[in-house]
Amino acid sequence: MTDPAEVLRLDRITKRFGALVANDAISLRLRAGEVVALLGENGAGKTTLMNILFGQYVADEGQITAFGRALPPGNPRAALNAGIGMVHQHFTLADQLTVLENILLGTRGLWSWSMDIAAARAKVMALAGRFGLSVDPDARVGRLSVGERQRVEILKALYRDARVLILDEPTAVLTPQEAEALFDTLRKMVAEGLAVIFISHKLNEVMAIADRCLVLRHGRMAGEVETRDTSPAQLAAMMVGAEVTRPQIAAGQAGRALLQLDRVTTPDREGAPGLKAASLALHAGQITGIAGVSGNGQAALSDILSGLLSPASGRLLIEGQPAPDRWTPAAALASGLGRIPEDRHKTGTIADFTLTENAVLETHVRPPFSRGGWMDWAAAAAHTRDIIEKYDVRCPGPDARIRLLSGGNMQKLILGRVLEAGPSVILANQPVRGLDIGAIAYVHGQLLAARDRGAAVILISEDLDEVMQLSDVIHVISEGRLSPPIPRGTASVADLGLWMAGEGFPHAA
Repeated sequence: MTDPAEVLRLDRITKRFGALVANDAISLRLRAGEVVALLGENGAGKTTLMNILFGQYVADEGQITAFGRALPPGNPRAALNAGIGMVHQHFTLADQLTVLENILLGTRGLWSWSMDIAAARAKVMALAGRFGLSVDPDARVGRLSVGERQRVEILKALYRDARVLILDEPTAVLTPQEAEALFDTLRKMVAEGLAVIFISHKLNEVMAIADRCLVLRHGRMAGEVETRDTSPAQLAAMMVGAEVTRPQIAAGQAGRALLQLDRVTTPDREGAPGLKAASLALHAGQITGIAGVSGNGQAALSDILSGLLSPASGRLLIEGQPAPDRWTPAAALASGLGRIPEDRHKTGTIADFTLTENAVLETHVRPPFSRGGWMDWAAAAAHTRDIIEKYDVRCPGPDARIRLLSGGNMQKLILGRVLEAGPSVILANQPVRGLDIGAIAYVHGQLLAARDRGAAVILISEDLDEVMQLSDVIHVISEGRLSPPIPRGTASVADLGLWMAGEGFPHAA
């Protein structure tokens, strides 16, 4: 007998990709006015399950029922028509169109002749007022803040009369204040009967917003628990199958400055801000955290440090001496920099190279991999096997093409490639993106160990909890400007959130 409040049911959903069972007989129930958190480590099967729900994949076994009716498999339009909406972590908006135009995209047929724009505008404004989603319907989306863009995505779903809303990592690109505003909106929507599936790796947020938690592990349902009856530690253990031990973090002992930016400015590029007279000192034995909402100059900072960009003005100093006039990635590597890039697909790996070839991309010209101008592939393969074992890279072996790996396993190989080289300065740009909780704890431990060995670590992360947990000193970046250094423990989440919104800078708008 179907619960009269039940809005969505997934019954024993199974999906195989060859020998890999991505979803193994997973069942899920969702009721009106309920928030259910869907949790799981990297590769646990969350994305596959959501793709099946939206008709992008067809399940090998099982059935989906929405509002008492079977949902046709492999039909995304059917999911939308059934009242199921999704807000992806990476927004799907057209920057050159207005808010209203983005919301209306896809809501009329190809052969429809007209649309009552006034009525559409009135509906959007009514929804915005009802749920506290303040936004200008005539504003160009490309000029909106990240938080405003997320409101547009939610309004898109609500305009289509969504009664089930799936949020994928919804706070990953928000300031703490914007995240709290989102939660206020969700509470209003849930109070009116909307059902929410909340996908997040931030367990403190899960505890604050979810009624129930469903945990996937290796494609299977590992457990279901009422949020009030559990804790973040218990959820983490359920996700990885064992107790997760967080690294003990003592304050670092800052040594000499190994790398400095002295009032460095770079040009804006393709709408992204460059650096604006940014000053920064990376000290041996210290982790320097860079906190900020995505798109505020982190790319320019990373490119300057890694040799992909030269200052338009200002100075870059290596151990107190000016950097080489020709500042290139090779010069940065020769200066002792190790780079964990933000985009593992575009700049971290070469898709059709093997794991071995990718593992030695930055070190193949020197021993033990190069001898007399000849590559020692046996040494390179042995090195790769060590990385695979030490960093738990789940793969067929060192000769596999890296494009066959999941994103998280690609990231683990990159981490191993960098950390095993023993650099004096480590640029860690989103180093745990896509990793499960156990791997995150391991990687954090490795960064701390590198710091304690005397390396200078710069951690660029959109996860404020990660920055606050690991960093000895924090700079906030906003519109290309760097805040003064903020010592560990001297600023609250709210304080940092104000800097992230640009309010702490002398010339903030």
